[in-house]
Amino acid sequence: MILDEILLSKLSLVMAGFGGAFLAALWLSLIIWTYRDIQSRARDRLVYILASILVAILFIPGLVIYLVIRPKQTLEEEYQKTLEEEAMLQAIEEQVLCPGCERKIKDNWVICPNCQTRLKKSCHNCGQLMDLPWTVCPFCGTPALGYKTSIDIDSEEEITPTLSNEIDNGSDKATIPDLPQANP
Repeated sequence: MILDEILLSKLSLVMAGFGGAFLAALWLSLIIWTYRDIQSRARDRLVYILASILVAILFIPGLVIYLVIRPKQTLEEEYQKTLEEEAMLQAIEEQVLCPGCERKIKDNWVICPNCQTRLKKSCHNCGQLMDLPWTVCPFCGTPALGYKTSIDIDSEEEITPTLSNEIDNGSDKATIPDLPQANP
């Protein structure tokens, strides 16, 4: 009987030691986990310290309180969400709208089917669609009707359109002479 009491007291002492060591390791690991978790969810160092102290002082109830008040998303998740929102906004902004009725149109339409606003013009040489303000076809280099280009092949300058304002009155053609251009 004496042996059983001594063995039982030593066994209970060992079990209490293991239990205490387990609780101490759990307590320390929860503090470290809380610190790392809040680092991924907030940028403020004071918040890191306060969350860790909350769990260090209150242990399991502190962990429950921390889990209730911590931010839902990590900083990485917030960043990814922001990127997705920006991509969606950019896709919306890149949609082509009619200048007349502001409805969606396709890039290759010549006239808006809703309000009949002219959107593009065709090159009289190659037939490719050109934006209305363009004075030279980017596909074949032909000037738009009513415009004349001057190209200096030796100096390889860019094409510079000049308005010739041709007025066609039957057989008579009146042209306004080109203005002199400044050479850089």
